[in-house]
Amino acid sequence: MEDKVLSILKELFELDTVDETCSQKTCGKWDSMGQLNLAVELEEAFDVELEPEEIGEMRSFGDIIELLTKKCRNSAKYC
Repeated sequence: MEDKVLSILKELFELDTVDETCSQKTCGKWDSMGQLNLAVELEEAFDVELEPEEIGEMRSFGDIIELLTKKCRNSAKYC
């Protein structure tokens, strides 16, 4: 899951390198439109549906992993 999320972040925000420290504070292209695009990419990649409040809480790589882990566990999906 982690590698897939890193790959999405790297491609979506056109980053040369990306790691677990990636966040809205460290990535200039992670703005409000980027946030929506990120949500769409994550929903497609992991076959989950994100609620608006969940999307708003995704501020870092760690937040995304925590959210996806919870979503996958609750739906009995393997992500």
